[in-house]
Amino acid sequence: MSRVHDALRRAEQLLESPSSDDAQDAERGASPDARSLVVSEEGSLAENESYFEVPAPTTLSAGLTRPEGKGIQVDWRNFLSKCKVIPFHPAPEAHLIDIERPHEVPGEEFRSLRTRLNHMQSQQDLHSIVVTSASPAEGKTFSAINLALAQAQLELPVLIADLDLRRPVVHNMFQCEKSPGFSDFLLAERPLEECVRRIEGTNLYFMPAGTQVKNPLELLNMRQVKYTIDAFRKVFNWVILDTPPLLFSADANLLATLTDGTLIVVRIGSTTYDNVIRAMQSLCENNVLGIVANGARAGELYSKYTYYYTKAEHGPGEGGEEAAEA
Repeated sequence: MSRVHDALRRAEQLLESPSSDDAQDAERGASPDARSLVVSEEGSLAENESYFEVPAPTTLSAGLTRPEGKGIQVDWRNFLSKCKVIPFHPAPEAHLIDIERPHEVPGEEFRSLRTRLNHMQSQQDLHSIVVTSASPAEGKTFSAINLALAQAQLELPVLIADLDLRRPVVHNMFQCEKSPGFSDFLLAERPLEECVRRIEGTNLYFMPAGTQVKNPLELLNMRQVKYTIDAFRKVFNWVILDTPPLLFSADANLLATLTDGTLIVVRIGSTTYDNVIRAMQSLCENNVLGIVANGARAGELYSKYTYYYTKAEHGPGEGGEEAAEA
């Protein structure tokens, strides 16, 4: 027993007396584990002494971290000038507003939405928003693109980003390539300026979804997503994200926590009240800015604008009333 007690005493003495290396660290005011991890400026973790190498991902499905040494490095001062310019040739089935005919009814509706959002922006820090819906086929992509086009008619640049990585369609609306895009940038396959295009003749910039991945939710959970969305504030007045429906995946819910607000699109005669309530309750953040009603009858909208614009175009005594009545 005495030998056991002697061994325990020696063990206690070893635990109580720090090693020479640890003593030196203590004199410098550092803890014994202070050498393990260092937080870099970007918020990522880097080791002072690397005892193993992190290999670059060989496939997109496995690449949930950016390869070592490839941090987010963007020249924001010259970023917009480096983006590729693509022609504005929207697909006929896209039903996008015509920037050359501002008095058409759909354009006027989205300018009204733009006015309300800009007023909210003047009262709070509001630059990035998620546009989503409760279920598919309710018009979220249609609303997101047209809102972005309406915002881009003003002086400041606007970004529309397709973050529906499960079923991206915004590139089809603009009739352009899907990649390189957001997923390619996150996985350090392409620099950011190659993943963003400017729509010719407008202040609108577009980031497609990029190369398809098998794990979109895990990809969106990467810390670089939050950094990138926040960094876009440096150059864009509005960052509009088209996301999957709320009741069919957690992607929109996650992105809503990373942005300043959420717009929920409902389709008149299709979206149920219960689905809207369930969609709003699924959000972690109570940052719903409003609900956009899509699918109103054409007659209901034209009745508000036809008389006004025909009077303005013809003038008094030039057949304005007859045109309005027709």
